[in-house]
Amino acid sequence: MKVFLRHLVLCALPILFAAGSGYYFTTIQGSCGAMVGALFSGKCAGRQRQYQTKFQLAGAAAGILIAATLGTWLEHRRRRAVQETPSEGEPS
Repeated sequence: MKVFLRHLVLCALPILFAAGSGYYFTTIQGSCGAMVGALFSGKCAGRQRQYQTKFQLAGAAAGILIAATLGTWLEHRRRRAVQETPSEGEPS
């Protein structure tokens, strides 16, 4: 169960990073109508969605890098712990 939860958390990191970066973008970005006025707000909304998509993609990429690094480190640590424990036939 512990291994399953570890893998579940590692797989969820990119999704969480993407959602967090998308939420962050919406909090720092004002409304299109307030930025450019009512006349150009239709064009601004499309551009704003494009920027939000890029933010989410960058967040997912960062999450993938962190998950891969963390997974590699955890696997290396587990293998090292397994190799250091003595076998049943060897004296400790």
